Amino acid sequence: DAVRAEVADFQAKTGRAVSLHVVLVGDDPASHLYVRNKARACAKVGIASVEHRLAATVLQAEILSLVKRLNADRAVDGILLQLPMPAHVESLALLEEIDPAKDVDGFHSTNVGRMMTGRPALLPCTPKGCLRLLDSADIPIDGRSAVVVGRSNIVGKPMAMLLLSRNATVTICHSHTQHLAHLIAEADIVVAAVGKASLIKGEWIKSGAAVVDVGSNQLEDGRFVGDVDFETASVRAAWITPVPGGVGPMTIACLLENTVEAAKRRLAGMGDRWPR
Repeated sequence: DAVRAEVADFQAKTGRAVSLHVVLVGDDPASHLYVRNKARACAKVGIASVEHRLAATVLQAEILSLVKRLNADRAVDGILLQLPMPAHVESLALLEEIDPAKDVDGFHSTNVGRMMTGRPALLPCTPKGCLRLLDSADIPIDGRSAVVVGRSNIVGKPMAMLLLSRNATVTICHSHTQHLAHLIAEADIVVAAVGKASLIKGEWIKSGAAVVDVGSNQLEDGRFVGDVDFETASVRAAWITPVPGGVGPMTIACLLENTVEAAKRRLAGMGDRWPR
């Protein structure tokens, strides 16, 4: 609702809609589903969503050319490269070519660097959404013990940095971590972002803890479950996000918010020039 109001205000001032351009390469079913969900969300708030669909065999140079055209187009407010891309595509190199002022996924090194150093930036959508969920439930973060399970550039690392910026004491766990159950049992906040169904057992969760489950894993029967064993964890946790219906919708909401923020900054002539 808040984003919808900001989009309407932007359109009233400029005479045009906020626009998000998505580059989708290949035929990955999950990617196509995510893009459809993002398009529906854009429609709900009045953001113009434009998809650029490219064949799985597309050359790196062709994608780069498209990104450069979108960078130069003043009517484009946000650019999103839908990941993962085919194996022959150097995703990181393409992400670096996106104008940081239009990098609504928050993956460009400029935005990552600003986040790491505590300066304003376009933040990665999933970690930003996780923090928003914790805040919406009035979960205390300052001084609390937080465990982030997963160390990806998309979720784990930025999630840890955002929690650290809020004065949590953060432990990052991964596939080489020893005594995972013990570490989780001591945590006031657990963020699971691994991509392995029910990796984290409910009995590991500290009584009264807050659990944010970023995982989305499809079982053989077609059901989607998270990285946390929800049934048993929900008995011990004071607060836990469901899968599906928890982090996913909030991630999309934060993407829309980032797109509006990018549009407003460019309208004000600020681009990626943030306060020091």
